[in-house]
Amino acid sequence: MPSFTTVIRKAEKMDAMGIEAPAAIIAELGQGKRPKVVVTLKGYAYRSTVAVMRGKYLLPLARVHRDAAGVRDGETVTVTLELDTAPREVAVPDDFAAAMKTARVRAAFDKLAYTHRKEHVRAIEEAKKPETRQRRIEKAIAMLAAKA
Repeated sequence: MPSFTTVIRKAEKMDAMGIEAPAAIIAELGQGKRPKVVVTLKGYAYRSTVAVMRGKYLLPLARVHRDAAGVRDGETVTVTLELDTAPREVAVPDDFAAAMKTARVRAAFDKLAYTHRKEHVRAIEEAKKPETRQRRIEKAIAMLAAKA
């Protein structure tokens, strides 16, 4: 598994962080410019996909992952990358699954990219109030119906 040392950097004017990966490390993985990977830093691992922006290979570092790994802007860390060959599946809550079945939009949901499926479910599961959860389910169903 290839490793490299880098400095975590916050994007200008945004609460977004990323990890720049050396081109040689990405080439060593042998899966093109956008491989699916497991990123490990400070003993914490998460799944991601390499992005290419302005000729640089970047790994997104969402707040949930920053907090779990205990990293912050300007910190030097060692990052290990491993090809992620496991299927990217999302556990769909029962109420959302039932709503998709009723609306006949499950096929549209299943066609979405993993990240979009994950984000729909995350938004629903993070709702604190039942009425908020229901609104989010309805919003997701409406989006899926528009794509079906």
